[in-house]
Amino acid sequence: MKYRLNIFNKILTLVVLLLAPILLLYSYSNRTANQVIQEEIQSSNLNRLSFFLYQIDSAIENLSMFPVILSLDPHINDFVEQEEHRSAESLKAESRVVDKLGLQSVSSSWSNDLSLFLPRDRKVISTNIFLHGAARQGTWRDRIHSSWTFETDASRGQPVGSFIREIGEPTRAVSFSEANAVFQIRFPVQNISDLLDVSKKDKQSDPFLYHPGFDPIGNSTSAKRTVREIADRLGRGTLPDTGQLRMVADGQQVLVSYVKSRQLGWYLVDYVPEQRILSPIAKSRNLFYVSVALLLGMSVLASFLLYRNVQIPIKNIIRSLQRMKRGDLSARIRYRSKNEFQFLIQRFNEMAEQIQKLVEVVYAERISSREAALKQLQSQINPHFLYNSLFFMINSAKIEDSEAVIAMGENLAEYYRYSTRVENQTVRLGEELHLVENYLSIQNMRMHRLAYRITVPDSMLGEEVPRLILQPIVENAVIHGVEHREGGGTISVMGEQDAEANRLIVEDDGEGMAEIDLQNLRIKLMQPMSEEIGCGVWNVHHRLKYQFGERSGLTFGQSACGGLRVVLEWERKKGASEPVDVHEGGVRSGSTVDRR
Repeated sequence: MKYRLNIFNKILTLVVLLLAPILLLYSYSNRTANQVIQEEIQSSNLNRLSFFLYQIDSAIENLSMFPVILSLDPHINDFVEQEEHRSAESLKAESRVVDKLGLQSVSSSWSNDLSLFLPRDRKVISTNIFLHGAARQGTWRDRIHSSWTFETDASRGQPVGSFIREIGEPTRAVSFSEANAVFQIRFPVQNISDLLDVSKKDKQSDPFLYHPGFDPIGNSTSAKRTVREIADRLGRGTLPDTGQLRMVADGQQVLVSYVKSRQLGWYLVDYVPEQRILSPIAKSRNLFYVSVALLLGMSVLASFLLYRNVQIPIKNIIRSLQRMKRGDLSARIRYRSKNEFQFLIQRFNEMAEQIQKLVEVVYAERISSREAALKQLQSQINPHFLYNSLFFMINSAKIEDSEAVIAMGENLAEYYRYSTRVENQTVRLGEELHLVENYLSIQNMRMHRLAYRITVPDSMLGEEVPRLILQPIVENAVIHGVEHREGGGTISVMGEQDAEANRLIVEDDGEGMAEIDLQNLRIKLMQPMSEEIGCGVWNVHHRLKYQFGERSGLTFGQSACGGLRVVLEWERKKGASEPVDVHEGGVRSGSTVDRR
């Protein structure tokens, strides 16, 4: 059976078809927006980091020029040259050098220390009071750091990370021992940390300086655990001068950007948690999905209410209409609706009740008509049968065969007493078989060449059947099958029973009928009664149908004995009666009678 969508399924399908393109379009636009924002974040972070590093490199480059400027100062050069010839004015010259170092140092916004090393005199002149005049940290054979180098400065009592850069005089000198003088600029990492703090303000970032082999230099509020995880990841490979990568740090997805400083050789690194930046978009997306889910839920609820208040009443009405179409006029709608369908249901039930009453009246009238026809049939019993039976009695009386006269009279009396009753149209099957036995006994005595056999199970004798339901069939078998046959014949009446139906089978061994004649007989049996088919046969067939249902009636076929086989079948009713003894004689407690 082809599946058809009901209203509920159609509405749900329509809702899904409407929401699906919206969801797909929104998902695509949301994904595109996320990609654009991520690309913008990447570009913005890298540009901001490059600009910030440019500021740091500019400040460091400015510091890098301090030793160069000092090395070109004529007063400092004179001081260096005259230092080996200690003159009376050497202390005054040294004081002037210290002033120049101090003025140069304070010209930068970064805190720094400017120092002048005189290797021949093992002397240190510095703006740092802890270094001025003290012995040099390290040996005088150390190499000159011509580029910025990170080291730990412990001159102030506690170790502090610092960057230093040195210039020797002459410039070709590689170590302190080869130089006449070495100019040194030093600044602590706190300068960079302060700049990192400024950069971090009001931003969702945490910049720090990184170099393989050294601890990261972070801001004052740096997340050390996250910074350490990122530094470990960066140290696993060779880094280009600039780049970005994504990783999981401290349980969150972060975008890491890095740029290499051209002054220090360190990497300025910054990371931002992308999910935190994209969280407003994610919240908006989730809110949209929740709204769609609520809309879908409301649509399902509306569809269910429509299904319950419209589809279910319609289904009940259709189901009841189908039952009425199948002939069940007792069909009623038991569903109670709390809307306009209740009026329709009430009117349908009223209409069905009126139709049922009307059909019952028509059916009762048809049954009465059939009973009237049966009574008319009973009143029109073949007079030739009666005449022949009376002539048989007269002839038997003439030859003084009193037993034959008595037997014929008893059977004839029983036969007419039963067949002329019209007050009760339903009898036990045992009574009907008794009538048939009386009829066959009369025909047997009259023709002396008729044998019959009645074999019916005991369980069928109590079944209720219409009066004169079997006798017309047996009479046809006698008249058309046996009577005109020279050697006579045999008529068999057999009974069968199963859980659903009862069957009586009447067979004779006469000439029978051709198959085409049987087919015509079956067709005429379904048409209105006419002279071409016997009144008794047509009446028996339709009485069985009216009383027991459409599956009941007569069927015709060829008998295995060569004659005609007629089957009377009717549906069994629940609670069918048990076998009973028939008090009118003939068939009693036993179900088989054989007369030859």
